[in-house]
Amino acid sequence: MIANLVQLAAEEKQNPLVPPGPELLVGTIAFAIVFFFFWKKLLPNINKVLEERRAAIEGGIEEADAMKVEAQSVLEQYKAQLAEARHEAARLRQEAQEQGAELIAEMRAEGQRQREEIIAAGHSQIEADRKAAASALRQDVGKLATELAGKLVGESLEDHARQSRVIDRFLDGLDDAASKAEAAR
Repeated sequence: MIANLVQLAAEEKQNPLVPPGPELLVGTIAFAIVFFFFWKKLLPNINKVLEERRAAIEGGIEEADAMKVEAQSVLEQYKAQLAEARHEAARLRQEAQEQGAELIAEMRAEGQRQREEIIAAGHSQIEADRKAAASALRQDVGKLATELAGKLVGESLEDHARQSRVIDRFLDGLDDAASKAEAAR
């Protein structure tokens, strides 16, 4: 069989690039049928899919642009809110500083007032203590002076009225001497 084919091929001296006429006719008819089938059935489906894909891509681009514009808008709003929050924080900080300064001034005034009250109370207490000490000193000095005078005179000076007058005169003399000494300074 192979031998027959080889013999048939050797007898025919045709160009291998140009097919025989009946094969060329059958191939052209088959190509036309396949081309018609692709043109009528496959090409519209391919075009439809390509159009849907193009529409999806364009829609995606438009959606991305819209989202970009929206994101820019949100960013601007965020920046505005951030600036407003910073301004509000600065205002609150300023108010707090003012309130702090006011509170410090009030506390200083209250401290000054309390200091003045304490000083006044101290002066009045010192004055009361001085008067009590002077009264106690008068009594003690009077008693000692009476005892000393009684010892010097040799008799008792226990008369209270006389004792009070002597003591008062003695202490008034001491007060006058102290006043003159202070005035001389």
